[in-house]
Amino acid sequence: MASVNDWLGLNGARVLVAGAGGIGSACIEEFMAAGANVLAVDRDQARLAALGEGVVTEQVDLTSTAGCEDAVAAARERLGGLDVLVHSVGINRRTPILDTEDEDWSRILEINLTSAFKLGRAAGRVMVQAGFGRQIYCSSVSSILAHPDHGPYAASKGGINQLVRVMAREWASSGVTVNAIAPGYVDTELTKAHLDQPGVRRHYTSMVPAGRLGTVHDLTGPVVYLASRQAAFVTGHVLYVDGGRTLV
Repeated sequence: MASVNDWLGLNGARVLVAGAGGIGSACIEEFMAAGANVLAVDRDQARLAALGEGVVTEQVDLTSTAGCEDAVAAARERLGGLDVLVHSVGINRRTPILDTEDEDWSRILEINLTSAFKLGRAAGRVMVQAGFGRQIYCSSVSSILAHPDHGPYAASKGGINQLVRVMAREWASSGVTVNAIAPGYVDTELTKAHLDQPGVRRHYTSMVPAGRLGTVHDLTGPVVYLASRQAAFVTGHVLYVDGGRTLV
């Protein structure tokens, strides 16, 4: 009987995970468990140092074109190639549109969306030439729900959705799939301070049909599936991992 790892087909896969925070680190653990070789990139050396044994790390700034190209070059050099890219980089600042400064708009779009474009482009060049690749991006339910105080963040995630679709369309004939997961309310380091405010966690939980907030481990299965050989014919898709939040 075939094992789960045989079913996934990720043993020996060369995986680049951008972002060593909560979602990224959880994905790294799952890919390692599936037998993949992982390079984690982040600009925060402390995050990289906190990852488990066996993870190859590289400190890079993904807001620059050079940084994104360096990350892909590091994957090719240190892993021997690049099969899978997971982009899990993002920030948010909850501010009404009328109070949002130009600098906040630019910074959120640069980190959340522009880094996805630059890193995806760099990885896409390698994958298209190789005739194989899997790219997975982290979107959000905010890409389609009009949450107040989320203007730049929602715009960046809506941009991720459409960027994924266009990359998927352009690279499908070259054996490269491009998809995204869109988490709902997930308890991560990005959301913790907000969720810990009085009544906020209870309020968000009440809007989730599943009756609870998500965890980073709710997201790793969908990411690994989209990277696996079982998803070879799935591309241009945004998978909402939200406990039913987008149903109501």
